[in-house]
Amino acid sequence: MLEKLTQLACQLGASDARAIYTTDISVEDDLANLCREPGCENYGLSASCPPYVAGPDGFRKLLNTFKHAVVFKIDVPSEILFSDERRDVFRLLHEIAASIEKSAIEMGCHDSKAYVGGSCKQIFCRDHPDCQVLAENGECRNPFLARPSMSGFGINVLKLKKAAGWMSNKTPRDTDPDAVSMETVCGLVLIG
Repeated sequence: MLEKLTQLACQLGASDARAIYTTDISVEDDLANLCREPGCENYGLSASCPPYVAGPDGFRKLLNTFKHAVVFKIDVPSEILFSDERRDVFRLLHEIAASIEKSAIEMGCHDSKAYVGGSCKQIFCRDHPDCQVLAENGECRNPFLARPSMSGFGINVLKLKKAAGWMSNKTPRDTDPDAVSMETVCGLVLIG
C-alpha cells in the first residue's frame, strides 16, 4: 500500500515520494515558535496555522499512534518561489497531500492525516478577508484540499528530507553559472 501511495504522489506531480517510519520525523518546539516570533505573515489567519493548531506537543502525541508516513517533494526553480507562481506550487502541494490522504483512507487507513508547507489562507482564500472557520465558526471553503501547515507543528523539514534520502538540491552557481537554482517544498501524510 505504501508503494501505491508513493507512486500516486509522483503521478499527481511530485518530484519524488518515499515511505518512512514516523520515528524518523523530528518535531521541534523552536521551529513552531518561529511562526509567532519573529512572526510569520500568516500567523493567526487560518484554522490550519498557529495558534489554532495543537502544536508540537499535540503532534508528538498523534505521531505516537502512527508507524508509517509518506513524504513527498516538489522541486521548483527558486525564482518561482519568489513570484506569484508560488501559489500554484503550494496549491499542487495541498492537492497531492489531500489525494494521498484520501487514497490511504479508501485503502482502509482511516486515521491518515496530511500536512504540507504553506498557509491555506494564502493559497485558497487569499481573496477573502477572513478564514471562514475562524470568522464565522463555519466550514472551511476548501475542506477537500486545504491541509495544515507543517511549520505550526514544529516538523523539521530538513530532517524529514534527510529521512527520505534527499540531499539538498540547490544547484551551486560556482560550479555551473548557467544552472537553475532549485528549492524543494514538501508534504507529509501520516498513514494509519
